[in-house]
Amino acid sequence: MGGSCCGPGAHPVHLWPPHFAFPDHHPWDLGPHSGPALLVSLASEVQDLHLAQRKEMASGFSKGPTLGLLPDVPSLMETLSYSYCYVGIMTGPFFRYRTYLDWLEQPFPGAVPSLRPLLRRAWPAPLFGLLFLLSSHLFPLEAVREDAFYARPLPARLFYMIPVFFAFRMRFYVAWIAAECGCIAAGFGAYPVAAKARAGGGPTLQCPPPSSPEKAASLEYDYETIRNIDCYGTDFCVRVRDGMRYWNMTVQWWLAQYIYKSAPARSYVLRSAWTMLLSAYWHGLHPGYYLSFLTIPLCLAAEGRLESALRGRLSAGGQKAWDWVHWFLKMRAYDYMCMGFVLLSWADTLRYWASIYFCIHFLALAALGLGLALGGGSPSRRKAASQPASLAPEKLREE
Repeated sequence: MGGSCCGPGAHPVHLWPPHFAFPDHHPWDLGPHSGPALLVSLASEVQDLHLAQRKEMASGFSKGPTLGLLPDVPSLMETLSYSYCYVGIMTGPFFRYRTYLDWLEQPFPGAVPSLRPLLRRAWPAPLFGLLFLLSSHLFPLEAVREDAFYARPLPARLFYMIPVFFAFRMRFYVAWIAAECGCIAAGFGAYPVAAKARAGGGPTLQCPPPSSPEKAASLEYDYETIRNIDCYGTDFCVRVRDGMRYWNMTVQWWLAQYIYKSAPARSYVLRSAWTMLLSAYWHGLHPGYYLSFLTIPLCLAAEGRLESALRGRLSAGGQKAWDWVHWFLKMRAYDYMCMGFVLLSWADTLRYWASIYFCIHFLALAALGLGLALGGGSPSRRKAASQPASLAPEKLREE
């Protein structure tokens, strides 16, 4: 699965401009297709194939098929077909060449279900669309750029970032659900449940292909490989760290595989800062992207240190209360960072943040200082047992 972040996999990204580095970009645009990301991934997959072939030659015997490994190096035409595949060309999701190849070579495509998974995935989209239209009408973003907005009392200015981020989420929920439905309608990204596929990466367990249409029809399939958004997880996970994993999930896998792992640092927070810096560049050159993305590492460091210092000392009831407070602050942090993402300019972003006294920055610094004073460990060393998954029962999870 995946591959090295060095070698040929690290270069094609420089051949294209960032996604939103265009003068007519509007903050609600979803951007063009992810061709550079596809080619970076393909280069890494080809590198993995060459490494496997060299190991096979050195050992002197042939091994069976390796999970996720390409059968051979794609031709130029195959590479272009993958890069401009109609599935996901406008809004994603990201997918590996191996996923694309598995789709083309499905032995019994008629046995792969699509209608029911599509309806199950699509049903919340109309509601999200209506909520977007309502919230963006009642709380227009342009109001924040007007002088009259800053004459409002502080509570009103603080509150305004909540519906702005709400509208932002609703719009992307609709877009990404629609993109997933396009994949599902084509049977793209379907794997047996037994393969335990993950978003972006594909199967994590070897699952032999069915030998007959009957056996293919008897299997249970899912579309986790092309799942790009977990709406429930985004809204109700407890941590800033976890919120990143549920948003744009296939691209998050790409960032983790090819950017985070190659970061010139060992610290989780510094690696995250490196990843966020390149992610901001990928979105474009607007200062708001950098102001927003580079606030995330501060929040990660603060929540990690303070949680490791205090949460484990609380009773079960205290930990539950902690998680609710943590969730509330996580949502406010994302509200705050979203303002930079949508306002785009240095002046507009700092003007809004200054009007609410840079509250999230100062709160994060205070939490980080308190966590350090109490001897909290780094986020990468927290014990898994202390990590809350969400605030609501698992049965309420979307789908």
